[in-house]
Amino acid sequence: MTRPRRSHLFMPGSNPRALEKARNLAADGLILDLEDSVAPDAKAVARDGIAAAIAAKGFGKREILIRTNGLDTPWWADDLAMAAKASPDGILVPKVSSIEDLDTIGLRLTELGAAPTVKVWAMIETARAVLHAEELAEAGRDQSRRLSGFVFGPNDISRETRIKMLPGRAAMIPMITHCILATRAHGLEILDGPYSDIANSDGFATECAQGRDLGFDGKTLIHPSQIDACNAIFTPPEEEVARARKIIAAFELPENVSRGAIRLDGAMVERLHADMARRTIAIADAIAAMSKG
Repeated sequence: MTRPRRSHLFMPGSNPRALEKARNLAADGLILDLEDSVAPDAKAVARDGIAAAIAAKGFGKREILIRTNGLDTPWWADDLAMAAKASPDGILVPKVSSIEDLDTIGLRLTELGAAPTVKVWAMIETARAVLHAEELAEAGRDQSRRLSGFVFGPNDISRETRIKMLPGRAAMIPMITHCILATRAHGLEILDGPYSDIANSDGFATECAQGRDLGFDGKTLIHPSQIDACNAIFTPPEEEVARARKIIAAFELPENVSRGAIRLDGAMVERLHADMARRTIAIADAIAAMSKG
C-alpha cells in the first residue's frame, strides 16, 4: 500500500491539548513524543497521555508513530511496553546505530506481544548510524526487526560531528544522499529532519523543496504552522500527475504493450518512466484518499 508521508508532526506526549488538537490537523502523520519535548519528570505522565489518546482513536487516516526515549535511557523499557500495548502504526527509536540495536528493539516487541503491524522507524542521528546506513537498511530485510524506514536527524548529527547546520545544508548533503540511497536499495522509506526556525517560512519552504528533490518521502515538523507548506511542496503537481497518467495510457495501447520505449509528445519515453509514473499516480491517489477521510 502506498501511503503519503509528506508531513509528520512531532507532538509532545505531555500536552493533552496538543494531542487533542492533533486529531484535526492536516499532517499525514503524527509522532507522539516521549523524548526531546518531554521533561524527565513528565515522562510517566506523557506515557499515560499517549496511551489514552491512541485508545480514544479519532486520528483518521493519519499515520501514528510513538517516539520513545533511546535504548540507553532509564525510560526506554517502559516506553516500549506502553507502545507495544497501544499498538500505533510504528515506533520511532532515537539514535539507532547498530544492527544490535535493531535486534534489541525487534526482540523486545515480540516478547511484549506487539502486533505484527507495529513497525519500527530508526532515527539516523549519529556518525556511526550514517556510516553504517546501508548495513542497517539491509538488516531491515529480516522481518523480525520490523524496520519500515529512517528519519534523518540533522541536529544531533551536527552536535556529534561538529558539522554546522547552515542554510542549504551543503556540508550534510553527502550524508543525506548516502542514507537515501541505503533506503532505496533495500525498500525502505525515509523522512527528512525538522527545520527549527519556525518564523522563517521562506527558509522552511526552500529546505522542503531541497528534501523533496533529494528523494525524501516527506519531512518531520515541529509546529503545526509548517504543515500546509510541507504538504504542498511534497504533493506531485497536477501537471506531473497528468503527464504520468498520459505515459501509462500510452504504454497500455495495443501497439505499445510489448515495446520498451515509445515516442510521446516528441520525446522518447522508456519503461522506467512508466514505473516512475505509476509511483507518482499512486502517491497522488493516496493523497486524494487522505483528503476524503
